[in-house]
Amino acid sequence: MLTFDYPGFLLLLFLLPVLIYFRHFWPHRGGVLVFPFRLWGGEGFKPAQRGVKIVLFASAFCMWTGLALLIVALSGPALSSRERSYLSRGIDFMIVLDESPSMSARDFPPENRFQSAVAVIQSFIDSRENDPIGLVSFSKEAALRVPPTLDYEVVKQRLESLQIMSLGDGTAIGKGLALAALHLRNSSADAKNIILLTDGEQNAGEISPDTAVRIAEQLGIRIYTIGIGTPGDVPLEFTDPETGGVYRGTYHSEFDEELLQKLAEETGGAYFAAAGPATLQMVFNSIDSIESTEKRMRINVIKNTIHRHFIFAGFLLVLGSMLIRKLFLREAL
Repeated sequence: MLTFDYPGFLLLLFLLPVLIYFRHFWPHRGGVLVFPFRLWGGEGFKPAQRGVKIVLFASAFCMWTGLALLIVALSGPALSSRERSYLSRGIDFMIVLDESPSMSARDFPPENRFQSAVAVIQSFIDSRENDPIGLVSFSKEAALRVPPTLDYEVVKQRLESLQIMSLGDGTAIGKGLALAALHLRNSSADAKNIILLTDGEQNAGEISPDTAVRIAEQLGIRIYTIGIGTPGDVPLEFTDPETGGVYRGTYHSEFDEELLQKLAEETGGAYFAAAGPATLQMVFNSIDSIESTEKRMRINVIKNTIHRHFIFAGFLLVLGSMLIRKLFLREAL
């Protein structure tokens, strides 16, 4: 934003049109020769002054524009921006997302469960401020995609790059939770949370969900669990990232609701069931409202003065006007 330290000097700009009028358009200005053509007995004449007029116009334009820029420089122009500085620590989140083949079930229009979950998570990220967010994905194996960070764009980019079945065929809930909890163990935040999204049952991994929940309890981490999908037979389609083969079929959908409720209750979190994209969005809105904290911040105003640029440009234009008149009109300076 452009600001001025001494805006009163800008009033001088209103004098420029008056000065331009008296200098170039006033009939009684000096330097004008009146020739009585009515006494001339010969033929009339028109001097060829087109080139001279262009030179005069260029000179005048440079002079008055340069003066205007110098007046603006007197007003102390500066580019100002505001920067928020948070005085309080935010809440830490780890998103634990299931990327097993069953997440490609097409009961979450317009695409599938996985793509709907990614879109809702991105919306949740956009709603947070000063809250570090990390990402873990799992299927047969679990992997840390992004540690807790305030660089939300990185988290969203990694979300976009996730692929179903990139970590194998299976559902290692315990391994995903344990990995997320371990990356929150050194956090100094007053509140640490894991948000687990899955549509299946624990059937892979060396770490059981019970072990993972004990780790979370010891570290003071709350777990919010979300069961995704509608029970029963649903259409499924996914691409194997290793072979490129496309698989289609019908999948009998179910998730371990009892386990998800237990994980949430033992850590002071909450369990939610999401049967569609709208419900999933409401679930994240609920978590967003539950996990809120008072944010204290300070607004820092950063000001970069730019009057030197106006002075430099103004002097160049004034000098250019003088050189034009000297070189082309041969005036004595």
